[in-house]
Amino acid sequence: MVSADRRLFFLPRTSLQLSSVFFFICVTLLLLVNLRAVESYHRPNIVLILTDDLDIAIGGLSPLNKTKRLIGDAGISFTNAFVASPLCCPSRASILTGKYPHNHHVINNTLEGNCSSPAWQKSQEPATFPALLQNYAGYQTFFAGKYLNEYGNPDAGGVEHVPLGWDYWVGLERNSKYYNYTLSINGKAQQHGADYSKDYLTDVLANMSLDFLAYKSNYRPFFMMISTPAPHSPWTAAPQYQDRFKDTKAPRDPNFDVHGKDKHWLIRQAKTPMTNSSVDFLDDAFRKRWRTLLSVDDLVEKVVKSLEVRGELDNTYVFFTSDNGYHTGQFSLPLDKRQLYEFDIRVPLMVRGPNIKANQTSQMQVANVDLGPTILDIGGYNVNNTQMDGMSFLPVMEGKVNSTTWRTDILVEYEGEGHDTSDPACPVLGPGVSECFPDCVCEDSYNNTYACVRTIASSADLQYCEFDDNEVFVEVYNITADPYQLKNIAKSIDQEVLEKMNHRLMMLQSCSGQSCRTPGVYEARFKFDPRQMFSGHRPGVGRVRRTPK
Repeated sequence: MVSADRRLFFLPRTSLQLSSVFFFICVTLLLLVNLRAVESYHRPNIVLILTDDLDIAIGGLSPLNKTKRLIGDAGISFTNAFVASPLCCPSRASILTGKYPHNHHVINNTLEGNCSSPAWQKSQEPATFPALLQNYAGYQTFFAGKYLNEYGNPDAGGVEHVPLGWDYWVGLERNSKYYNYTLSINGKAQQHGADYSKDYLTDVLANMSLDFLAYKSNYRPFFMMISTPAPHSPWTAAPQYQDRFKDTKAPRDPNFDVHGKDKHWLIRQAKTPMTNSSVDFLDDAFRKRWRTLLSVDDLVEKVVKSLEVRGELDNTYVFFTSDNGYHTGQFSLPLDKRQLYEFDIRVPLMVRGPNIKANQTSQMQVANVDLGPTILDIGGYNVNNTQMDGMSFLPVMEGKVNSTTWRTDILVEYEGEGHDTSDPACPVLGPGVSECFPDCVCEDSYNNTYACVRTIASSADLQYCEFDDNEVFVEVYNITADPYQLKNIAKSIDQEVLEKMNHRLMMLQSCSGQSCRTPGVYEARFKFDPRQMFSGHRPGVGRVRRTPK
């Protein structure tokens, strides 16, 4: 009788061969699975902290001392970070998709403007960078805070809808609030009231983020996105911070309460000097905005300290930025964020993480369409496999790219909103205006529709913008000579420069994916072909609409 442990050797030769092949395949597959798990386990973790309406041009970072120390001083600060659109929903869509507005088709903060609409959910959410991180890079993903302004709208699935790409979902219904709001906790509504200890949203987001860090899997890398309400209106500070900055006023920079006589009509309609009531209002708003940021500063400290205590900080990238800038009194506009100027399109951006040296400052131009590609690059996913318009700035952070090989321009797009009827407080301005103040100064209109090329190169720091209005208005600024954009040089700049910038704008407005990364006017590789130009070009033709609020 043959013992059991020897029977294998008495099997026919063919059976032995088949068994060996099967055994080899199993071992190989097991090794591949284990190698993939090990590779995924050692990938860096990523945290993105996104604020709402945080400027950099008028001192928005001033209250954030902990954030500057824990992220900026510990890593790299970008002084030329811009948004693709100076409005919440289009900008956030650009962050998530890595695309310019003309490619993700979110044009304003309304459901009709594609903000968190069923069309957005079907066409864009499957290809956001969190979905790619989750599906192809093995990341566990967590979101907490404001997503898109119309998220939770019953006509778009309500709070039961959990966007693709998120393992753990804590989504704010609609727009920024601090109290009396609804959260979607993985698709189930959670009501919050006005008790500071339980309901103050910035603190709630901080605590839920700490819970995620405590209970997540330790065997997979994670991506965590925290999207705070601050410093968006209604500017409700935590009780302990309500008396801070009592003597603070909005900065009186050279463009404060100055009439923009050479700018487009919406700026020209502003009253200069502003009324005392408008100045008092914007100063009060400025203080309140800063007060809300102190809780954001606390949130950043809690998250960074938690990562440090858990031993994960050295293997974690931490990004801090905003969806758009803000203005308070510039060119006599009381307050908003929908204009083409530096104060509205330039945002803070600080990053710390592996292989990023501390105390760095970079002047190289980055945009929020680059955040998705950069985070995917960190996660080991090839951005060329996507349709994203942006590019990874990971090599910039690691010191592997210099200004001579980096891009020189990005695109900024905005499509104005306005009412079909005249504003009762401002009948003289006629139909089409919106965001109007009691003294009849309006911050937006349906034909406040523009596209800009923002150029930063060793030989030029320019902004070129065209409006889709009856004037086909053009604004051009030499930021080097005129950092506050007081003088529109469209009528005095060299005609050849105008033609090249117009050509570049046309190319960017029709770009998609790789074609958005072609050389700019001030790059040596740029080729100017006037045959590609045509007369009467106006950006966004056929896209202008008047959207009721």
